[in-house]
Amino acid sequence: MENSKLKRINELARLKKERALTPDEIAERDELRKEYLDEWRKGAMEILDNTYIQTPDGKKHKLQRKDGK
Repeated sequence: MENSKLKRINELARLKKERALTPDEIAERDELRKEYLDEWRKGAMEILDNTYIQTPDGKKHKLQRKDGK
């Protein structure tokens, strides 16, 4: 995510503590949060897709998804 978008998320969070956000600001905040979480989930899944478990006997097994995807 672009640094400017992260700064805007933080700015909106700061504004929320000081005053009520306008409907436009709430919509912008929700959109930025969704984008941030989507990118975070994608990165987490990439890490997990490349994770291996090593058993005590030295064999490595690819981490399996529980949902079967």
